[in-house]
Amino acid sequence: MKTKNAGQWVLNLLFIIISCFCLIPLILLITASITDEQTIIVNGYSLFPSEISWEAYEFLFRDSATIVRAYGISILVTVIGTVTSLVITSLLAYPISRNEMPFRNFLSFFVFFTMLFNGGLVPTYLVYTQLIPLKNTFWALIIPGLLLNAFYVILMRTFFTQSIPTPVIESAYIDGAGQLKIFYKIVMPLSLPVLATVGLFQTIHYWNDWFNGLIYITDSKYYSIQNLLNRILLDIQYLKNSVAESGQVGDLAAIPSESVRMAIAVMGVIPILMAYPFFQKYFIKGLTVGAVKG
Repeated sequence: MKTKNAGQWVLNLLFIIISCFCLIPLILLITASITDEQTIIVNGYSLFPSEISWEAYEFLFRDSATIVRAYGISILVTVIGTVTSLVITSLLAYPISRNEMPFRNFLSFFVFFTMLFNGGLVPTYLVYTQLIPLKNTFWALIIPGLLLNAFYVILMRTFFTQSIPTPVIESAYIDGAGQLKIFYKIVMPLSLPVLATVGLFQTIHYWNDWFNGLIYITDSKYYSIQNLLNRILLDIQYLKNSVAESGQVGDLAAIPSESVRMAIAVMGVIPILMAYPFFQKYFIKGLTVGAVKG
């Protein structure tokens, strides 16, 4: 017993050390964002900055209304997109998990086929801008490429097949419950682990997505926080290059480009770090879908 306890302590200590090493990049990111620009240029990045400066955040929040609106867009897109994606994914995954469902094989092939092939960027762009006019709309940040993921459909199907007891569903049939009632009253409450897992993945995808905004959004009022920060970063780089080419020294040359890059990354990652604890309880359970049980 003592040997087992000692081994457990060693294992715990090992994971604590690994966790600390994983936190180092995040700590470095945060400290670099509040380090004076000249200090970074002269001494490089450091976990313990010799001179603290909030200039990067002051630069980003000069137009605070724009930042707040972009955060609002990102939050709405993430919440609406994640919830809608979970509903659609589960409604597709459940039928193909039941052997008695009609068109089960066709739907399974359709899902698997989309994992291997896609239409490409140009046809996709034409569909979502001409056939379905989503350009410069809120839904352009939700639907293209993110709303339905074939891998998550297969993940949910596997969970439904292996974790939802068939006798429970059969007893519900005997009691006169229909398919929708069984799905919402029995299957969904028993599927919280996989729903939380897929929900976390989708939340991360929606929050970090900048590609849809780059392709389908040109109206600044629909910029998400990722699009806005990406454009700020590109603008800073352009201004710095212009100053360097012209040889002029002025206010533009004093833009804290290095610390701003770090501040942009901090503003993008902190909300996700705050959301993760709410999913953690079910996330680990969901990751074990399909694992061998002893």
